[in-house]
Amino acid sequence: MIFAMKALHAMQISRNAVANKPYYNDIETLQKKFAQGSLSVRDLTAEFIERIHILDQAGPAVHSVIEINPDVTALSNKLDSEPAHGVLYGIPILIKDNIDTGDRMLTSAGSLALDEPAPRDADVVARLRRSGAVILGKTNPSEWVNFRSSHGVSGWSARGGQTHNPYVLDRTPCSSSAGSAAAVAAGFAVAAIGTETDGSILCPASMNGIVGIKPTLGLVSRAGLVPLSPSQDTAGPMARSVADAATVLSAIAGSDLRDPATAEADQHATDYRRFLQIDGLKGKRIGIVRQLAGRDPNADHAMEQAIDLMKQQGAVIVDPVELPHLDELSALEGTVLRYEFKDAINTYLADHPKLKVRNLADVIAFNQREAFREMPWFGQDLLEQVQAAGPLTEQVYIDAHAKAKRLSGPEGIDAAMSTHHLDALLAPTWGPAFVIDPVLGDPAIRDPSQPAAMAGYPSITVPAGFAHDLPVGIILFGAKWSEPTLISIAYSFEQHAHAWQPPQFLDTVGGKPVAAMGRGMQGEKSLSHEPRIDK
Repeated sequence: MIFAMKALHAMQISRNAVANKPYYNDIETLQKKFAQGSLSVRDLTAEFIERIHILDQAGPAVHSVIEINPDVTALSNKLDSEPAHGVLYGIPILIKDNIDTGDRMLTSAGSLALDEPAPRDADVVARLRRSGAVILGKTNPSEWVNFRSSHGVSGWSARGGQTHNPYVLDRTPCSSSAGSAAAVAAGFAVAAIGTETDGSILCPASMNGIVGIKPTLGLVSRAGLVPLSPSQDTAGPMARSVADAATVLSAIAGSDLRDPATAEADQHATDYRRFLQIDGLKGKRIGIVRQLAGRDPNADHAMEQAIDLMKQQGAVIVDPVELPHLDELSALEGTVLRYEFKDAINTYLADHPKLKVRNLADVIAFNQREAFREMPWFGQDLLEQVQAAGPLTEQVYIDAHAKAKRLSGPEGIDAAMSTHHLDALLAPTWGPAFVIDPVLGDPAIRDPSQPAAMAGYPSITVPAGFAHDLPVGIILFGAKWSEPTLISIAYSFEQHAHAWQPPQFLDTVGGKPVAAMGRGMQGEKSLSHEPRIDK
């Protein structure tokens, strides 16, 4: 089994201790409380805001929330006065700060250069509002979606400072959706929206012990997202359970005229809660991609235990399954990202006329002028490489893009699944979170998310256990539009593994919990819609 009986008992006690805390309740439980009149949307929202003050700003100082919505009290009051409506009625959701909200909050991508609110909601935010969700605030991203420097530090932005992993505070929250994952893990919201180009939902979800879904490219609109790569970018849900992630995905999926990639989305979008099946592993053929193993013994161990559990629940394990062309993907991806980022960010900035920066060259110049605040730890060599790239009409880009899609999709994932008649592929995640290192930056590690990210196919990560106080997960990925199958498998695994437990905010591995500090106590800061800068 995933855990020894002693560990299982201790974990059950830990889960029971927080079961009645609204900030760790799931969507279904909260909405039952709304219906019974035992909890109001306003009180739930206030509970999260107070928790953010005590644990995110002060105490452990996770620094995952970059901004609280200044209109959130009015929004929650309005919902309390209305009949319940939508799959997310009354549920506080945090939004990654590279997603436009047409309100008084900024959309900064963590940069001090983007200092004006967006003119309108991103489609994903508009859908959340229509579903009855409370837009609680914005989460701290890795600045410029972690594509500013080859020595960058995950979870750091000039506007929001350094986000910490709530399980062990000196450890990374990982990749660009760092704040979204850390905030959900810490109980600062029921769920959050992240974005992924390659690993930016899956890695932080895994290292912060939560569930993350990277949808099929085109299932969720990218309109209103600060972009990196239109051929790989997507938004997706991050939550503490597969059920909550599936509920959020149900709310945000669908076609949008502003994003041509979503033309087929309405044909595939559905209520994904229908696929939450306790016996979802039974009869599923799951292929083990051992090419993506061997990077971390803790991750490999978690995968082996997951395989054993899946077998016990009736899954058919095909082991190993080879992904063709895997070693060719990284170089192709690097070329595609450099070309697409320049074109995409220039288009985004042109569509936001109130911003002081009009193109990537302006961003680079701004960072040079504001180097004391913008580049205290690392530079912007990746942005400079991107600026040197040519237009998308250059043959080197055209060839790399076509080859990347072909080798990752039809000749990669599709070929492997077809050969072995598979329902899904399984790989270990990145392993336990590494130490935050502002001197050397993040270590170079191979992304198990890369094949599906490049193909534009769906992936999901689910908690699988712990190593040295830190969460470890598994990744499931599959063919285009296979979200229902992946959710069914992931839910069944989750329900039998019982791997989640709340963070203890340890100062270091094997260390002590950092004490919480409430309002008015030493160390508390005020969080508003103004930028917060950690020096």
